[in-house]
Amino acid sequence: MVGSLGTSRPFKIRSLHDNRKYGVAASDVKELLKKGCNLLQLPLSGAHVCLYADGTKVTKEFFATLHDNTELVLLCKDQTWGGAVCDIGQLLSSDQHTTGLVQAAKGLLSGEKSPKTRKILCDLLRNLEDRSELEGRDEDTEWFKGVEARFKTKSAYLKYNCENRIRSYMKELDGATKSVRKAKVRVECLQAFESISQMLKLDKYNGCYFDRTQKEAHRICTQEGWFTCQGSFDQTQCASLHSINPYGSRESRIVFSTWNLDHRIEKKRAIIPAFLEALQNHTSEDINLTYFYRMLFTRDNLKLVHIVCHKKGAHNLLCDPNKIFKRKQQDKKKMRLK
Repeated sequence: MVGSLGTSRPFKIRSLHDNRKYGVAASDVKELLKKGCNLLQLPLSGAHVCLYADGTKVTKEFFATLHDNTELVLLCKDQTWGGAVCDIGQLLSSDQHTTGLVQAAKGLLSGEKSPKTRKILCDLLRNLEDRSELEGRDEDTEWFKGVEARFKTKSAYLKYNCENRIRSYMKELDGATKSVRKAKVRVECLQAFESISQMLKLDKYNGCYFDRTQKEAHRICTQEGWFTCQGSFDQTQCASLHSINPYGSRESRIVFSTWNLDHRIEKKRAIIPAFLEALQNHTSEDINLTYFYRMLFTRDNLKLVHIVCHKKGAHNLLCDPNKIFKRKQQDKKKMRLK
């Protein structure tokens, strides 16, 4: 109920850094500030009050429109309040509230019927119930459900997961080289493939990208295991700020399998065709195999991308023609042009 001028009415008031609310009765802003500062032990000079819901400042005129028991925030000089969303920020900024948040979210979820709200609460719970600090199978048995017994740590399994993705790219290259019809060209292709295969074996199939125990320069994730979407092939970063920690829970581990190690210059449409074309009239010794290796299997050309940011259409990016052949081959071409 909106009160009339001069009539004391009840309000709920709190300070910026304390979520406890107190009842205060006041007939105008001046009285509200005086009683509120006294109750919360805050300096009256420069104090002001605003709506808890959206941060609107309560002026003398606006005060008269307030309903009984409106929730307010009392602020000291230079303090600001952006609305209820600030509470969320403060809660998430400290681990001390995690247990309370989990309990509150579960309580809300049990009686919530809105699909959208349920989705938000489920996502919140998945991230709050983070067990990423646990590494071994005996520490987090739930995380390892469905994972072969030979994997004793989360890092070992995710390293293997990355290796598998890289190996699949190698199989595609292998299949393409074996499909070459001309016997002489196929021999050169197979020799080139074998050389690239050896490079990959020496780098242990770059499984380090998903292994949080590796040095920072070698992994894509943080030391805690957080991965951030690097955006689609034509972007410098993810506009949606997608992130995930597959080390945190079994569900996150499974969802992470839908993220892509995407080739900016496409594997099937550009890299492998350029590789085969270069070997049509040249030996494997003439080809810059290191360039093709880096384009196929390293972060020179790979981006970790959330499934939503993965663009499946043609990228229309080509291999650099100046890097396909070794330097001596480039020099021969220049000489012929002269």
